[in-house]
Amino acid sequence: MRTSSKVCVIGKTVADQLFPGADPVGQVLRVRNIPLRVLGVMVAKGFSTNGTDQDDLILVPYTTSMKRISKRDRITDIIVQAPSQDSMAHVQSDIGDLLQQRRQGREPDYTIRNQLEIAEAATATSNTMTALLLGIALVSLVVGGIGIMNIMLVSVTERTREIGIRLAVGAHGKDVMCQFLTEAMALIVVGGGVGILLGIGVSEYVSWQYGWPSQLSALWMGIAVGGSAFVGIVSGFYPALKASRLDPIDALRYE
Repeated sequence: MRTSSKVCVIGKTVADQLFPGADPVGQVLRVRNIPLRVLGVMVAKGFSTNGTDQDDLILVPYTTSMKRISKRDRITDIIVQAPSQDSMAHVQSDIGDLLQQRRQGREPDYTIRNQLEIAEAATATSNTMTALLLGIALVSLVVGGIGIMNIMLVSVTERTREIGIRLAVGAHGKDVMCQFLTEAMALIVVGGGVGILLGIGVSEYVSWQYGWPSQLSALWMGIAVGGSAFVGIVSGFYPALKASRLDPIDALRYE
């Protein structure tokens, strides 16, 4: 760093692209027409959480970058590794004290962040998206429940004579209620099953077409079916109650 040496360390992706099948160590590559001698290749790290290839990089001494490549007179980012997570807050405090000392008490024009803060921000964003998707799902369930209720009310109206005949031959109101509740549950469970199959199909297609990994949880599928059944019971209860309270004589007269 003191001599701004023309050396570098490269990532695995750069090594594979520039020196396929050869040992990159000792080779020379050019960055903005500046020849840099390769001193080593970093261990492969793969992609980061935001989809960036962590192996597609070239590391040089910061003095080499500032004086020979970027021609800048300042450093924009410094990454510091703490020895452990427990010491992270202490290291962050020491860095702030050192920067203030170097600035001789002037107002700070920098920001110090640690991985915990970044992780908390990412978690907050993920929780917000989860809550948004949950809200959309709940609205869909409510709309679906209203649709089921309307269908069942129309069914009760169209089958009034049938209900009257059942009641006249000895069926009890609870029998009629159970019949319509069962129909409502069957209707919404079938709809939920079709939705699950459609979701599995779309996930598998996206995974096959774009190479994106997908994970299917049997637990959440069961929760989806159970939620559908619950919505069916709630939305079908009023039409079933209405059907069970019909007067047999009035129902038989209904045209």
